[in-house]
Amino acid sequence: MRTPADWSFEGVEVAEHFDEHVREQLPFYDIVSGAVCHIARHYLPQGGVMYDIGASTGNITRLLAPTIVARQVTAVSVESSVAMARLFRGEGQLAVADCLTYDYRDFDVAVLFLVMMFLPVEERDELLTYLMQKRRKGGAIIVVDKIEPPSGYLGTIMRRLTMAGKIANGATAEQVIAKELSLEGLQRPVNSHSFGQIGTQFFQYGEFAGWVIDG
Repeated sequence: MRTPADWSFEGVEVAEHFDEHVREQLPFYDIVSGAVCHIARHYLPQGGVMYDIGASTGNITRLLAPTIVARQVTAVSVESSVAMARLFRGEGQLAVADCLTYDYRDFDVAVLFLVMMFLPVEERDELLTYLMQKRRKGGAIIVVDKIEPPSGYLGTIMRRLTMAGKIANGATAEQVIAKELSLEGLQRPVNSHSFGQIGTQFFQYGEFAGWVIDG
């Protein structure tokens, strides 16, 4: 896949190669996807409601399909990219819509997998607050995202760990650099401290981490 100068999920080539690209760039992708689904199953009751926000081609609901079907869960995937939506292979309903303005109903589980870092910084807290209001008692919001690295030498180590993982997974140094430069101004990592105040961390690899916000 040719990396565009300015990264966009609207590009046909990005959408068509997304599934293989994300696994090349993020060596933990399948393991964490499985962990997210494992956690989600614990919060999904019979007849429950779940959202996969920023669903891309439907990886999360595809993995959760047996649970969704067996428990008659209403699964709604929200994806703003038309190019991605055309390749959707998840389970349940697909809403081609902006996750910031979508009218969510009360839910048991919401998944935001590598989404927040692409949202405007000033909109993130408002979305998260809104979702927490819509979360049913006993439900959960599961977030996986890129985080701001710690300061000092450890921050350097974490950045290198992320890059080393990409290289070990088959990406070339040129591809890694091209991807990083294409994300300038379009991707901003989240503050892990703010998530740590409201959720429980279940994962970290280099500059990526995951939390469960339940209640």
